[in-house]
Amino acid sequence: MVQAQPLNVSIVGAGIAGLAAATALRRNGHLVQIFESAETKTEIGAAIVVPLNAQRVLEYLGYKKENLKSVDLSSMVTFDAGGDGGKSFASPWIEIDGRVAVTCVRSDLHNELLRLATGPGEGLPAVINFASEVVRCDPEEGSLTLTDGRVVQSDLILGADGISSVIRAHVLGHVQKALHSGLTNCRTLLDVAKLDAVPELSWLREGTLGPRMVIPFGVESDEYRWLFLYPCRSGELLNFIALLDDPDQANPAWHPSVTRETLLSKFAAFPSQFRKLLEMLPQELPRWQIRYVPVLPTWVKGYAALLGDAAHATLPTLGQGAAQAVEDAGALGSLLPSGTKRAEIPERLEAYHQLRKERVERITRESYDQMTVPKERGKFSRDLEFQKYVMGYDVLAAARDSRGVES
Repeated sequence: MVQAQPLNVSIVGAGIAGLAAATALRRNGHLVQIFESAETKTEIGAAIVVPLNAQRVLEYLGYKKENLKSVDLSSMVTFDAGGDGGKSFASPWIEIDGRVAVTCVRSDLHNELLRLATGPGEGLPAVINFASEVVRCDPEEGSLTLTDGRVVQSDLILGADGISSVIRAHVLGHVQKALHSGLTNCRTLLDVAKLDAVPELSWLREGTLGPRMVIPFGVESDEYRWLFLYPCRSGELLNFIALLDDPDQANPAWHPSVTRETLLSKFAAFPSQFRKLLEMLPQELPRWQIRYVPVLPTWVKGYAALLGDAAHATLPTLGQGAAQAVEDAGALGSLLPSGTKRAEIPERLEAYHQLRKERVERITRESYDQMTVPKERGKFSRDLEFQKYVMGYDVLAAARDSRGVES
């Protein structure tokens, strides 16, 4: 019996998308190496939602949920930032087979994927090459060129190199930069024990344990002021997110941090109990410009494909950015099983493209509308049918169906 030859796979980027894809493909017996431009990979950002559609893929990859130190997300309370802030309503989040979405610190998810990709397990561990910046990709040949002049030949190249992807330009044949949304995201993690000692913050503890959203009710304005908060790290930390419009993003003097006093001034119209939380923030917070990748004509070319933010960076409204990257990885793992031949790769990548693109584009469009169209804001938390479409989806089953494989 002739043993199946593994594919030589090169993945550019060691973030969530790259590590998830590396795990899926090493489990299929392929030889995976990852090229990461940073000298060490530290996942930025505070916390993250891991919805049910991502959990299905993570279970397939063999993750241990306890390693995420997660908190269940069963419902959300939305508070009115207008008037005295006394109005609120609860919105249930969808439950499927007794399971719900969870929240965790982003680095905990990244560390678990790093363990799955490079630690003991099915297939040979993926190898991460740090301080290895890719400057060129030839999708038709399956080659990468690094800054030091090395050329790496591969059967398959995956561009998981994020919103500022290098591989994207070589797949498209032209540069497509991410676009400004006009919004900025300020994030930090707060100690729940310290918040519990503040009487004015009782609104964080009352009712169901879960996310809190603070927005002005019934206000259709281009001015954007929005707080989103949820527990993580086994309930010990609170993830704080402030979203606000930021017309100065193109200014060369724009700085990736903001002071507590600046945020207090931006949210001056919010009632005192919500501003009290802002007073608990550190003196300075990191901030990120929220950018997105417009709809691309294709994600694949020859022996190369894009996934995650390189293909479809979206706005955070639905909590689906990382989840869609994990879905991409699950699809690639299902479509490139052991025994896949190099000559079959272009066709398999086209199948990946056809399977993923329409769904991702709908989610991207909804994410954009629900952040930028005033009357659409907060819709996802109230629309159980759309939640079911987003989180009830099983990408692994869809990929098997596309190949005509029984589960």
